[in-house]
Amino acid sequence: MRQILMDRSTYRNLEFIVVENNSAEPETFAYYKKMQEEYENFHVVTWDKGFNYSAINNFGASFASGEYLLLLNNDTELIEPDSIKEMLGFCQREDVGVVGAKLLYEDDTIQHGGVVIGFGGIAGHTFIGLHRAENSYFHRAMCAQDYSAVTAACLMTKKSVFERAGGLSEELAVAFNDIDYCMKVRALGKLVVYAPYACLYHYESKSRGLENTPEKVARFNREVAIFIKKWPDIIKNGDPYYNPNLTLRKSNFALRDLLKEKIGEPYDLKVYEQFAPKDEEKTDEKQ
Repeated sequence: MRQILMDRSTYRNLEFIVVENNSAEPETFAYYKKMQEEYENFHVVTWDKGFNYSAINNFGASFASGEYLLLLNNDTELIEPDSIKEMLGFCQREDVGVVGAKLLYEDDTIQHGGVVIGFGGIAGHTFIGLHRAENSYFHRAMCAQDYSAVTAACLMTKKSVFERAGGLSEELAVAFNDIDYCMKVRALGKLVVYAPYACLYHYESKSRGLENTPEKVARFNREVAIFIKKWPDIIKNGDPYYNPNLTLRKSNFALRDLLKEKIGEPYDLKVYEQFAPKDEEKTDEKQ
């Protein structure tokens, strides 16, 4: 990813902090050695505990020396050369705390165009599967705008804001930690912005894998319950950046089918209540 960014990106004032987490292939470590020998701004730090996306990113951020952090998954690839400039242009504003990018699947359809709280029950990406060349609801897929959240697969934030918000919540090891972070940033009075002309491919779950085992499903359900308990108002009252007349069952901003969901009605989330931690059992987290 480092070489792709330096080859393609028009913004070069970058520091690379690679968090090594349980890699096994010798080629990976040979690549680390080569890059660190050739580039002073390329650093590898080792997280030798189990996978926890929040903890890994918090750990990596502690080594960063810049004013801005760009959380970037290892399954992404830069498309638009000005992407980092586009994101930085918004992030430099005093009133902005988080900036997200447009992410595409390998077939040039949208994987992420912002996040709406309530999609699919908790939160979901907008315009999933829409081709990048297709029109969207009021052209929103190609318009810069505020959202309640964006994905951390490619997320820029001020380091000062990251520290004020307490970083990513480590009780959310895999799911919804990025949505939770955006909620914490908004609670500080900062905006979350979607920058559509910052564009990358996201080969979703290529390295992490899918939620396809009983253990992963159970962990996912627990984290859903944690998120609901932390942010009950927006789950109940709806996303302030999304019209309550539009459906929560699709990502294309279609009108609700009133035979299936009433206007402004949230999903029935009782299925997750059994997984909610009791107050005395709730794990500690940075705030």
